[in-house]
Amino acid sequence: MSKPPAHRAKLRAWIIACLSLVMSFCGTQVARAETDRLRIAQQFGIGYLPLIVANEKGFVEEEARKLGIKPPTIEWLRLSGAAAMNEALISGGLDFATAGITPMILTWDKTRSNAKIIGIAALGSTANVLTTNNPNIKSIKDLTERDRIALPSVKVGFQPILLQMAADKEFGKYDKLDDLTVSMPHPDATAAILSGRSEITAHFTSPPFVQQQLATGKVHGILNSYDVLGGPHTFNVVYSTTKFATDNPKTIEAFVNALDRANAWITANPKDAAALYNKAESSKLAPDFIEAIIRDPGVRFTTAPEGAQKFADFEAKVGLIKQAPARWQDMFWSGLKDKPGS
Repeated sequence: MSKPPAHRAKLRAWIIACLSLVMSFCGTQVARAETDRLRIAQQFGIGYLPLIVANEKGFVEEEARKLGIKPPTIEWLRLSGAAAMNEALISGGLDFATAGITPMILTWDKTRSNAKIIGIAALGSTANVLTTNNPNIKSIKDLTERDRIALPSVKVGFQPILLQMAADKEFGKYDKLDDLTVSMPHPDATAAILSGRSEITAHFTSPPFVQQQLATGKVHGILNSYDVLGGPHTFNVVYSTTKFATDNPKTIEAFVNALDRANAWITANPKDAAALYNKAESSKLAPDFIEAIIRDPGVRFTTAPEGAQKFADFEAKVGLIKQAPARWQDMFWSGLKDKPGS
């Protein structure tokens, strides 16, 4: 067979090289493609202040530009409760969900073989306090069958699991106080315990409800969650699916960087942060009251999970999850591995 003319051979080689270059370029673009929208759901309360600041100041968009990606169009949504969050996240109607760290661990365990939920970042560490309007109750040992403890949701929510951890330490029986718990939203429970006319004699709650109740002098605290854990612990977290995190690494990085910036800004500007919170939440609380909570040494705004391993170990111990992770990093985005978490 005769050889093709030299000019045809060169042309063929040039075409092949161009096609190879185009395919390589396209492959790179596909690999680097990130989501063009981000749907973030949050709940209510001061624990979500980092998200409020990141939203109001456009930190996520700014951090995306720094990483060389187009800022996504962000939808900031409001959902109440971990159940609604999980349903929206798993069905694909949400990219980032927010809830207490203990419900997130339950979801992480239950979805290991399908949606594979993973923590993206902590929203901060905040002490929760069990309050009571009964002056004769000094500790959980003094609670009787006549008492009722209000919680947002019984047994599997953040506060009930903390109560179980406290009961396990005090009585050696984690579910000893479960029959005393009643599901009730924090605002309703606050009104009930302050009225003194309700069956509710105790309330396991978080800021700003703790501070509101204690300021009246009608209630006192009998249990602090930091004491139960032996130190600060994460309250709320942001979580997503492993697939979303894998497909959008720079978006995840930009988001966590934005939260870190928001946390630094809150710490440096507590007065302005309080004003921003009141405006964003249409809150009727006094700005000075909110600022005092932000300045409270027990409130720590950080993306590093704290106490996550202790929560997981306890949930595995009492059978709420099948198996605890070998280390807390197994439940979270890999970018957090070098943070001082626990």
